[in-house]
This record gives sequence, structure tokens and C-alpha cells, in this order.
Amino acid sequence: MNRDLVGFVDVLLGNEEDFTAALGFEVDGLDPNLSALDPANFGRMIKRVVATYPNLRAVATTLRSARTATRNDWGAVCWADGVLQAATPRPDLEILDRVGGGDSFASGLVYGFLAGHGPERAVEYGAAHGALAMTTPGDTSMATLADVEQVIRGVGARAAR
Repeated sequence: MNRDLVGFVDVLLGNEEDFTAALGFEVDGLDPNLSALDPANFGRMIKRVVATYPNLRAVATTLRSARTATRNDWGAVCWADGVLQAATPRPDLEILDRVGGGDSFASGLVYGFLAGHGPERAVEYGAAHGALAMTTPGDTSMATLADVEQVIRGVGARAAR
């Protein structure tokens, strides 16, 4: 069913497990512990997805390598207009509660596009919002737009609130 539904969407979001389990697209070069997530490997997988589903205008995924429950390497990529954009990587991000990080990535990415930004900036909004969401408890972000933009500028995920 998932494979049939993708033919009706413009923007596709998911993580490596979603693309593999739900759509049958493997990411080359992944080890079982997902300890090294190379954006280029995701880009090659996304190219196969887009070749199969030419209706897609954007495809994005988070890149999370969980070192421990409280330390994750965090990043994201977004393919649009034939180009793969990688967000600023955030290695060794201190996590309070990882629940909601992917949803917050999605909302930040969508915000970036709806605000008129291109994919390079939209993926930065998504990755920064996801990082901030994981520094607060629960699955609903407490971050403001100003917080997200501070993280994009390089202040770090411990933005002043």
C-alpha cells in the first residue's frame, strides 16, 4: 500500500527504516548499528526513489546515529530540484527526550518551504528544530522561531529560552 501511495505525494519524508521497510529502498553502506550515516549514501538511495516516483518534488530524511540514549549525532538531507542538500551536522548532540525529533524536523522543513526558502535553508530549519525539540521533554516542540534561527546561525541546540 505504501508504494502505491507514494505515487500521489509531492514531498516524501522518512528515515532509513521507513525507506527500507515501507518502500523497499536500501541505503548502501549502513552498518547494523547505524553508527555512520553518510549523506552521500542517502543521496544515492533518494535518487533511486525519485527515479521510481518522478512525481516527487522533494525527499528528506533525518540522519541520526545514537551513540547512547543521551548522545546522538544528528543531521538531515533534503533532495529537491535534482540536488541533495545536507543540513549542518550536529555531532554528539545532548538529548533530553528524543521523542518528537523527527516530527519537529518535518515541521521545520515544511515551515522553511512555506516561508519561501529553498531546500538548502528548509533542511536547516528542519534539522535545527528537530535538535531543539530533543532538548525538551515530550514530543511537542517548545522552540520558537527565534530559537530555531539561533541554532541555524550556529549558537547551538542549547538556545537561550
